[in-house]
Amino acid sequence: MTGSSATTSAVLVAHQLGERFHADVTPLLPPDVALAALSPANFWDVPNAAHALIAIPPRGIAQPEKPSGWPGNLRWVQAVSAGVDEFPPWIFDAPVVTCGRGATSIPLAEFVIASLLAVEKRFSEIWLTDPPSGAPPELGALFGKTLGLLGIGSIGIEVAKRAQAFGLRVLAHRRTDAPSPVPGVELTELQPLLAQSDHVAVLLPLTARTRHLLDARAFEALKPGAHLVNISRGGVVDHAALLAALESGRVGFATLDVTEPEPLPAGHPLYAHPRVRISPHVAYGGLPLRELLVRQFLANLTRFLAGEPLAEQVRPEIGY
Repeated sequence: MTGSSATTSAVLVAHQLGERFHADVTPLLPPDVALAALSPANFWDVPNAAHALIAIPPRGIAQPEKPSGWPGNLRWVQAVSAGVDEFPPWIFDAPVVTCGRGATSIPLAEFVIASLLAVEKRFSEIWLTDPPSGAPPELGALFGKTLGLLGIGSIGIEVAKRAQAFGLRVLAHRRTDAPSPVPGVELTELQPLLAQSDHVAVLLPLTARTRHLLDARAFEALKPGAHLVNISRGGVVDHAALLAALESGRVGFATLDVTEPEPLPAGHPLYAHPRVRISPHVAYGGLPLRELLVRQFLANLTRFLAGEPLAEQVRPEIGY
């Protein structure tokens, strides 16, 4: 934390989002609120005068050390990502940490449905580069199949609604015993979900409880030939167990937008596996993400200024 201040405004919000965000958001702020842009070389050198911080996950770099005096006068940290597992633990010393949960739910849900269609319609096999020879491959359908959702938060809700429109039966497994947020979605335990699902979508945050939730034992319970989609965190899936399940045929296909580590090292066997498709953690894209994040931040800023509870607060004890 530093003693410098860029403003005498009543509320100072430091951020790590660069010049474009700064220019876009400044005209939208109330007159008594100002932004302070942080240099990438000193992302955590937050002015002592700052009341709030907008932070990006330190992905692909060493975990930053805890700044001297952290959290200083900060009363709120807004993480732009939905997951907070990539942030250092000390960030939760701030009085309130909120996350970007919900901002990317729609594009993530679309990616899941697109992945299901790509497998059922065998997109990787049917495109022609020469005149066809032999019988064409037999295509599948989503209608009448079962989709299992591991997690039914904001992303799971959007996936479930779209899946139901395709005629899929939807099962879901969640941490709590709260009722299903989507009519028609059946809540169940992990083992029955795995045994009944033709497609399984991993939508869980990475916590101590969910790390390697899909391990060898879980894959043994999986319906033979099922399709696994992971768009949340690579660490939820034990990759060694996944490879074994692919080789045995227990997993028929895997669509991985996230891996552990990320990216996988060159030569990793998942890259070359004929029934695996890996994308570089892009499933959240497709909508104007910056606009969605700005809208989410401004809504929470209004609550912050009014002294109201902030939306999408993170509970450190459960990891999201």
